[in-house]
Amino acid sequence: MGKKKILIIVGILAAAALAWFLLAGGKNKQTVTFEKAKVEKTMMQSTITATGTIEPVTSVTVGTQVSGIVAKLYVDYNSVVHKGQVIAELDKTNLASELKTQQANLSSAQSTLNYEQANHNRYKELYEKGLVSANEYETARLSYLKAREQVTTAREGVQKAQTNLGYATITSPIDGVVLSKSVEEGQTVAASFNTPELFTIAKDLTDMRVIADIDEADIGGVREGQRVMFTVDAYPEDHFNGQVTQVRQQATTESSVVTYEVVISAPNAELKLKPGLTASVTIYTMEKPDVLAVPVQALRFMPSEAILSEGQKIEDVQAQHKVWTLEGNTFKAHQIETGITNGTLTEVKSGVAEGTEVLTGFTIEGGDAEEAQQNGNPFMPKPKNNRQNGNNQQKK
Repeated sequence: MGKKKILIIVGILAAAALAWFLLAGGKNKQTVTFEKAKVEKTMMQSTITATGTIEPVTSVTVGTQVSGIVAKLYVDYNSVVHKGQVIAELDKTNLASELKTQQANLSSAQSTLNYEQANHNRYKELYEKGLVSANEYETARLSYLKAREQVTTAREGVQKAQTNLGYATITSPIDGVVLSKSVEEGQTVAASFNTPELFTIAKDLTDMRVIADIDEADIGGVREGQRVMFTVDAYPEDHFNGQVTQVRQQATTESSVVTYEVVISAPNAELKLKPGLTASVTIYTMEKPDVLAVPVQALRFMPSEAILSEGQKIEDVQAQHKVWTLEGNTFKAHQIETGITNGTLTEVKSGVAEGTEVLTGFTIEGGDAEEAQQNGNPFMPKPKNNRQNGNNQQKK
């Protein structure tokens, strides 16, 4: 065989090898891995979170209606008090003196009344006998009426002075615990324009509540009776339970943020919860047990030709809601009826049985993975349609 002929054969073989490499080995083979999830029963929950403040259900601010010097305090912070118990006294010197003055005024007015009444009776007899004029009789009657009114006024003055003297003895209006004390012995309190605050008493620290601020976007899902779980920084490992007892209608706007107050019960048998603590609140706006559900990704999954391996095919159905299974080499769509959703799971009322494995996504390795991901994922941007673009250009 000639040298020239050998070179020609070698060249043909090299070209064939190059062609084989370009057609068979030049492009990496892609591997598609599918993600699956079982259709199974679960507890469907939907929650919203917020922050709130712990406070007693009932608290009373105790003040004084009279001015004076605080003579004696009988309670301090955290003191347990009972309804009617004396908790403080003001100096009574001036108040007692005022009572004596009013009593003296009443005695004087009563004496005047006695005289004017006797005078009126005498003039009345003389007038009936024609011995005095009508004018004289009317003058005596008017003096008697004025004296009677003065007695009434003096009697009211005595009653007011007695009441003010009673106000100097300050008692607890409820059974409870003293949360705060605003005065000390010897301090002067003035009740001229408003009632001075002396104490704050909480009725029952075993019965607390949380006042939570709920955003306007979430308030529509909050209802009385819903279960609540909350934590406080003082006891980070503890979880406290309560329920929504009131949804207040009054809105609060701060920095253009609108919130509504929601009242949450907070049983406090161990007295761990203290007034003023900040609570991190979770309100369960929806709880439905034993719900057949699938992840929401299963409703978004859509197979395409770009992710099919050799021999695989697609059996689709026209439906608003559907999930996909891989049965052998067939991607099969199943029409389902959906129910409630919490953003993570969706209820399946019918269409697939419990335990069915449905497709939720896929990953691709090798080959033109980027193109396959775009064609196989409905949420990836699609390439432009050249024909459509051309039509648009012609219209222009």
